[in-house]
Amino acid sequence: MERTMTYRTLDVPVRGGMLRVGEWTPADPDAPVVVAAHGITASHLAWATIADALPEVRFVAPDLRGRGRSNGLPGPFGMVQHAEDLAAVSEHLGLDRALVVGHSMGGFVALASAHLYPERFTGPLLVDGGLPLRIPDGVTLDELMASTLGPAMARLSMTFPDRAAYLEFWGRHPAFAANWTQDVVDYANYDLEGTEPNLRPSTSYDAVAADSGDQFGGGVVADSLAALTHPVQLLVAPRGFLDDPPGLYDIAARERARTDYPFVQISEVADVNHYTIVLSPQGADAVVEALRAELAALS
Repeated sequence: MERTMTYRTLDVPVRGGMLRVGEWTPADPDAPVVVAAHGITASHLAWATIADALPEVRFVAPDLRGRGRSNGLPGPFGMVQHAEDLAAVSEHLGLDRALVVGHSMGGFVALASAHLYPERFTGPLLVDGGLPLRIPDGVTLDELMASTLGPAMARLSMTFPDRAAYLEFWGRHPAFAANWTQDVVDYANYDLEGTEPNLRPSTSYDAVAADSGDQFGGGVVADSLAALTHPVQLLVAPRGFLDDPPGLYDIAARERARTDYPFVQISEVADVNHYTIVLSPQGADAVVEALRAELAALS
């Protein structure tokens, strides 16, 4: 298909300031719309590979509150607030019941958005996120986040002398050893703010800390799952944040989910990790296929 898309960023007014939004737009003014929520320390460019593979879709992805160029927005954070922000984006752009998709923490955002704003969102499609996680006995939430996110979490307290040093940092990350693409380079470069030699990742540590608790169930996440009356697809990666098995949702977690959340349909995407399920050609292919199927069912 001939590429006719344009990419831009814009700022949308939300509580406390402006939310940065990335938008990939095809020539067709009647193109179907997808609104996408990224992971806990990511930005809208986590969706670039997928958006580029959907030239027939208007693809809208904000930098969530506390991340990217939305990192100056104040708390409180949490899934209810992120859903409110997505609804504000929908209203500002005049979107009509967009399909909402979320990766990692964004899965919880997408779930809450579809539940709290059914007049604005349909779906959701969940990508390696959205089902409550478990905290092992004897482990604090801070310890779990540090061990799970690894370098991605550690970088939030680091500074880098130049962009090359930051790219080298990400280049050593196990998740990208076999998947170092231009989209990953662009994603990493966009993450930095400040001036050399004191460049810093843009994600707010306070936002990450505040949002972490919602991913372990209760509140709007539990309400959203309990309210499901239609099938919701969850794509899972067999490997985790550090390219290590068994991934965020192991076999036991999937079996529990099939019992606890019967409307959630779980499919594994082969040969990807938690990052490359969105930031690699093979991961993007699977997500794109699922998005097209969801959009076709709506048409």
